[in-house]
Amino acid sequence: MRAALVQIEVRPDEPADARRKRVADLVRAHDGADLVVLPELWPVGAFAFDAFAEHAEPLDGPTAAAMSSAASDAGVWLHAGSVVERGPDGTLHNTSLLFAPDGRLHRTYRKIHRFGFDKGEAALMARGDEIVTAPLDGLGVTVGLATCYDLRFPEQFRLLVDAGAEFLVVPAGWPAARRAHWSLLARARAVESQAYVLACGTAGTHAGIEQAGHSVVVDPWGEVVAEAGPGEETLLVDLDPGLVAGTRADFPALRDRVLGLPLPR
Repeated sequence: MRAALVQIEVRPDEPADARRKRVADLVRAHDGADLVVLPELWPVGAFAFDAFAEHAEPLDGPTAAAMSSAASDAGVWLHAGSVVERGPDGTLHNTSLLFAPDGRLHRTYRKIHRFGFDKGEAALMARGDEIVTAPLDGLGVTVGLATCYDLRFPEQFRLLVDAGAEFLVVPAGWPAARRAHWSLLARARAVESQAYVLACGTAGTHAGIEQAGHSVVVDPWGEVVAEAGPGEETLLVDLDPGLVAGTRADFPALRDRVLGLPLPR
């Protein structure tokens, strides 16, 4: 299975429509891949809070249309990162879009853990409330969906594993100031889940916040398969889906989980 993680530079002087076209062309250029992954909120910038309302769009909006076309043209599974979704009632969500190779919207995931500590995203967007996995027909694997700040919450990833996830796909707009946490947490989630982690970040600067870049692919043993630098870059990696089942069979730690213990009094 070949995966391409496209680490996009979000430039404040690039109009959203121009970026959508540029990113669609990048997706089409990877027609030899099985799965293409884009970062979080790349149409607007993960820290461009003041622009969220202006750039909010429905699930059939301009980003979805461009990404559906690109996925179909390339014949790839496309995790198109996330958009600021505006629901029918006006509520905003940070929503990931997963497209099938025929361009069909296969799954959506609304980010559960919103960053900001009662400011920014946490104040402007509603919380998702659904654990989302998706079988990738033709590849024989199931992916679990999470976004950026979710990476700090292992409980969510345990639930994804319990729901059958073998690959954990994490688009992000992670700040450079905490890049060490990004790499550490991606490896931790891979080791404890005995799953591949495909973590795709952004480059550039969002509303004055320098982005970490350094998209990374980690295997079920916690080994880094590939890692990007700080700038715009694509990681193209060949992965063995059988390694997940092999790891879980050779080192069956997941079966030793003890659940439902009472809290101390």
